[in-house]
Amino acid sequence: MHHNPSVDEIRALLERSSTIAVVGASSNPERPSYGVMKTLQRAGFRVIPVNPREAEILGERAYPSLADIPVPIDIVDVFRKAEDTPPIADEAVHVKAKALWLQAGISSEDAATRAAAGGLVVVMDLCIGATVARLGISKHVH
Repeated sequence: MHHNPSVDEIRALLERSSTIAVVGASSNPERPSYGVMKTLQRAGFRVIPVNPREAEILGERAYPSLADIPVPIDIVDVFRKAEDTPPIADEAVHVKAKALWLQAGISSEDAATRAAAGGLVVVMDLCIGATVARLGISKHVH
């Protein structure tokens, strides 16, 4: 049974991460993924949308898959149904991401097991945007 990392471990993960790929990102401002992308950008993260049906979201080029992203990815944040997440976990391992983060309301023991087996930190059923805001994480140099 998967247990999320402690608050301190999550804080450390976010503080050492700079690039977040958002799988299932949307250019529709009504969608939660859009608001989360905006929150992460405001906090100073490079946020790369992953959605084969989008060209650009919030000024960032969208990619059809994680494998198409030409830069290293720290966190793969997922806005997809739980049953869609195990292959995303496999892809996150393949591209050598450091963490798999399933948004609030999304849990998959299968995805967690696959990602953990590949050496990734796994966070499930938690909103990364709300977590960044709550912990006061900022990449901007003060």
